[in-house]
Amino acid sequence: MSYSFTLSIAILLMMNAALLFAATAKPLDDEHIKRIDRAVEAAMELELTPGCVIVAGRHDGGVFEKSYGRLSYDSNSSKVTLDTVYDLASLSKTMGCATSVMVLVDQDKLSVSDSVSKYIPGMNTPDKKDITIEQCLLHRAGFIADNPIKDYANGPQAALEKIYTNKLKYEPGKHYEYSDVSFIVLGELVKAVSEQPLNEFAKAKVFEPLGMKNTAYLPPEAWHDRTAPTEKRKGEWIIGQVHDPRALALGGFAGHAGVFGTAPDVARFCRMILNKGELDGQRILSPETVEEMTKPRSLTDPDNGTTLRGYGFDIDTKHSSGPRGKLFPKGKSFGHTGYTGTSLWIDPTHDAFVVLLTNRVHPDDDLDIKALRRKISTIIADAIINSTPAPP
Repeated sequence: MSYSFTLSIAILLMMNAALLFAATAKPLDDEHIKRIDRAVEAAMELELTPGCVIVAGRHDGGVFEKSYGRLSYDSNSSKVTLDTVYDLASLSKTMGCATSVMVLVDQDKLSVSDSVSKYIPGMNTPDKKDITIEQCLLHRAGFIADNPIKDYANGPQAALEKIYTNKLKYEPGKHYEYSDVSFIVLGELVKAVSEQPLNEFAKAKVFEPLGMKNTAYLPPEAWHDRTAPTEKRKGEWIIGQVHDPRALALGGFAGHAGVFGTAPDVARFCRMILNKGELDGQRILSPETVEEMTKPRSLTDPDNGTTLRGYGFDIDTKHSSGPRGKLFPKGKSFGHTGYTGTSLWIDPTHDAFVVLLTNRVHPDDDLDIKALRRKISTIIADAIINSTPAPP
């Protein structure tokens, strides 16, 4: 028997084994679904959120999707559905901004090792001229978490100039500190390099190719009837307008916040990442770029010791224990949370993801759904991991 024939047989056997492994995804069993129902109902009884949507699955599709509750606590409020639109808050960092930056990397229009000042002249100051794109992606560029809201009082351009000229908190690259300001800068980077505002670039290169038809910055008014409200602003419920005040002041969106979307759409993003940058024949990112985005980087956190981050992904920080739950592997799974009550978590080891969307800031910004996130992810991980055969 020839070597080439033997090799061909071996490859066919591996392919068949891989297909068998991929085909094992199945809907969650009734017992796990009941556990999810009880966890959500308990959170709603405590008025931690008026409703939510959960979608979980594998790279090739969903294994669970369900909506709960209402858009608000008003008894006349519409019921939450799978098509309910949520303010995704900091999921915008991952899905909109970081992914757009990495699309530009794949297009050879920039490198993460480049200095941001190469593309944004305002960053060419003595303390900021050497800040790299990678440092911004990893929240280690020296920026404070949020600059004062008064810096945004005179319009977007003046606000950006404040960011470029304000004093840094620490030496770039020294350690990690989660920062919205870093991603505001990255949003402007996308605009400078692509010659399109971030909202337009992300729509053209990420959301539309992925078939995320219910995801957008600056969502159209036609979506408002099915959009979950957050808090009140000037006496009116915030519906379809970004909750984050700095993103609002910058025109309704920025690199750190402003994306609105549905849970099934967020699930499509997760499936693309699990499928190494491609979904339904549409390639968004190269496999190599997905690997770079999700590779753990060990960083020094002055408040919490060592932390792990990817490019736009949380891997192991003080924020990750909720959406990771108790069973998804630490250091080998990743995701992000959003301030309004949203989260996604992805586990390539077991070909799994979990999306939980809530409006926990409604009616007041004083509620915590960390325990709900942990319960949902733990239940779903228990169901998926226990039904996952060892990969070939």
